[in-house]
Amino acid sequence: MSRLIHAERTLSRPLPRTAAPPRRSPVRLLAWPVYATALVWYLRTYGLPYANDIVFCWLIGALIAAAVHSGHRLGWVRILRDWLPVMAAVWTYSLLRGYGAHTPWPVRYRPQLDIDRFLGAGQAWTVRLQHWLWTPSHPHWYDYAGTVVYMSHFFVVFILLAVLWRRQDPRYRRLLALYLTVTFLGFATYVLYPADPPWLTAVNGHMPAVTRIVQDVFSYSGLPRAGSLFENGSRFDNDVAAMPSLHAAYPMMLALFFWARAGRKLRVLLAAYPLAMGFTLVYFGEHFVTDILAGWAYAVVIHVLLNRYLNGRAARRRGGSSRPLPDDRPARERQRA
Repeated sequence: MSRLIHAERTLSRPLPRTAAPPRRSPVRLLAWPVYATALVWYLRTYGLPYANDIVFCWLIGALIAAAVHSGHRLGWVRILRDWLPVMAAVWTYSLLRGYGAHTPWPVRYRPQLDIDRFLGAGQAWTVRLQHWLWTPSHPHWYDYAGTVVYMSHFFVVFILLAVLWRRQDPRYRRLLALYLTVTFLGFATYVLYPADPPWLTAVNGHMPAVTRIVQDVFSYSGLPRAGSLFENGSRFDNDVAAMPSLHAAYPMMLALFFWARAGRKLRVLLAAYPLAMGFTLVYFGEHFVTDILAGWAYAVVIHVLLNRYLNGRAARRRGGSSRPLPDDRPARERQRA
């Protein structure tokens, strides 16, 4: 009986009050509307950004807006801690890239042009493609599609880095290391081997006239383009940074990086992206075929060597095991293995 009375008293006691969830300020709901309003104003005022530093600023703003919207009061501190060094590296490249145009070495065009003519049976491929496909003063649908592919160079890598970072995916640091290595080795080549693109080679009278199609498409569409923070006139611009083509290197880099974990449909996209970018660059007069091949070669070699180095360092941390770690397995899968 005493046990029944005790049980009844226990059941009749009021349940302990659970802690109330933390209250989130309604101000957080303004984060994305404020960001979107600022972005729309910028695009209407200055046009589409086509420089890494400008795109990076808007990416940082999007990450901060996401942190504020989620209610993490100190989320923006983590964003600045992790992304300010990356921003500094990107801005350093944007600044140095312009100085790469002022080297004591002569600008090269002849080797690229000769190889292009050999591959094109006597005519540069840019001239052939524009003769077949381009209609002056009347861009076609594929010209606009090519412009989208061309402009993707300026934001796709950053968006993928941000997605991996938000998911706390360990591949984030590896992709970042790959991107920075490809970028700065490309810059070193610009300094040592300044090279004219096809459109500038034609302007200088070394090949038949070609059109810089991306500029015409923007002109006919009425969309202006916002330049770099570091460009004052032509002081920080570099028209002779053509060899290798980083426009071609980045899509190949992404294809190699994500290939192992990609499904069949994604692999089709990963394979098509470098090919579409390479075709667009040659057709638009932005790069010779040689520049494209060099960009792909840089991506392949750096991907292989950097992964070998990172896998070796990870093996030494594990205690000397020589088994390589795939660059795209999550950390929890590596721990199970």
